[in-house]
Amino acid sequence: MGSDSTGGDVSQFDPPAQSLGRSVSRGAAVTGGAQIVKLGCQITSVIVLSRLLQPKDFGIVAMAAPVVAFVGLFQDMGLTQATVQKKGLTHAEVNSLFWINMAVSALLGTLMILISPLVADFYGEPLVAPLVAAMSLQLLILGSGAQHAALVTRRMDFGRLAIIDSIAAVLGLGAAIVFAYVTRSFWALFVGGLTTMTIGTLGVWTSSRWRPGIPRWVTGAGGMVSFGAGITGFNFANYFARNLDHILIGRRWGNAELGLYDRANRLLLFPLQQVTYPLGKVMVPALSRMGSEPERYRRAYLRVAPLLLFVALPGVAVAIAMADLLIPLALGQQWQDSAMIFQALGFAGLLQPLNSPAGWLFISQGRSMDFMRWGIFGAATTSVAFVIGLPFGAAGVALAYAIHEYLRTPLLWLYVGRTGPVQARHVLRATLPFVMGAHVAVGAVMLLAPHLPANPVAALLLATLASYGIVAGVGALFAAGRDTLAEIWTLASKALSSRTHNRMA
Repeated sequence: MGSDSTGGDVSQFDPPAQSLGRSVSRGAAVTGGAQIVKLGCQITSVIVLSRLLQPKDFGIVAMAAPVVAFVGLFQDMGLTQATVQKKGLTHAEVNSLFWINMAVSALLGTLMILISPLVADFYGEPLVAPLVAAMSLQLLILGSGAQHAALVTRRMDFGRLAIIDSIAAVLGLGAAIVFAYVTRSFWALFVGGLTTMTIGTLGVWTSSRWRPGIPRWVTGAGGMVSFGAGITGFNFANYFARNLDHILIGRRWGNAELGLYDRANRLLLFPLQQVTYPLGKVMVPALSRMGSEPERYRRAYLRVAPLLLFVALPGVAVAIAMADLLIPLALGQQWQDSAMIFQALGFAGLLQPLNSPAGWLFISQGRSMDFMRWGIFGAATTSVAFVIGLPFGAAGVALAYAIHEYLRTPLLWLYVGRTGPVQARHVLRATLPFVMGAHVAVGAVMLLAPHLPANPVAALLLATLASYGIVAGVGALFAAGRDTLAEIWTLASKALSSRTHNRMA
């Protein structure tokens, strides 16, 4: 399967001839199902491991995580996105990218082993060194499956990816819990992550019909590397937006404060990322194939974006309003001090499902350099926010980050909309009803909280129902919101009808 390019190569890498709309709908459905599994595993992991391990264990892992994330920026080099987005892809081009991924992964893995003592000296924590060195293995595993995963995504075979992701998440969670129960050590978190990555890589190798040949460079790979350079540039800049807060808090306030911040961040923002990221795996290849049809492209994006907001934002509103109840229930009483951090991050979470999908537009339109420029700007302003908030502890950092998100959101959409089919006014019209509704829901649920049942589970369930009702009510005041709610009703009716039909059959 490592042959040179032919006409047959191109058709083999492209999706089967069928309705693109049906592929997107099915892809969103199965990806959503997989994300429910993964989100359940993430929530279970937070709850169970937070009771088996101590805050300092999570703090040690959080110290190593920025280093791994930084080194990992250069591993993929944006080549998987190039594989998904490129028209007329050939075997020879994929083969070149595979060996580039492998060579870079090996070099970066070696670098991590070499710098691990320096990381321990930086934090003043000797236990970080062996963890950083061990995490080099993750780079090799991910690098070996990167192109295979990209090919399965390009073919829009989302059912296979959903099964792989679900199985990997469940087995990774099981490995982490067993190891934590036996050792009560931060190594449980490493074992869980390694298991998830290994199962995922084996899955995409099995699912992809492509196998690498001997290393060989082809001319067509140069353009893909150039495209990937813009993605890498964004990822490099975005690293600071995602990890500088952990580095600064760990350095200034120590691993206990960092552990509180990390748990709050993972309980709220990480699940939101797990919704937008996999949906992007569906939307980027779909939008890339609509590039020559601006109207269809715009309709597809503006159809999905408000649906995403309606699914995600009411839950975030409840989390903010009920943080004092949610944190002890989910993590245990010893994590109560993270409630204020959690609430501040929650306001940033109200904008994350709106802003994260901007990357779908940059990539599917081939604007990787614009993507990089925005990443550099965002990293600079985020860094300033973190530094401003740092003297006030982890809660100060979280609050400064939330304020920054509100200030930069209009700038993001003006920049995205300066070219391409989707402009800022289109996004504002489609998404404002649900963003506004979520903010109204935060205040309303806070006022409702004293009147809810004493049982925390019942209180959270009622608050969630109220939040969805409020967001839907505010959305219904706008024409765009009514269109989205009507589509939600149609989709739900079809799903219920299909389920009833299957039962009768």
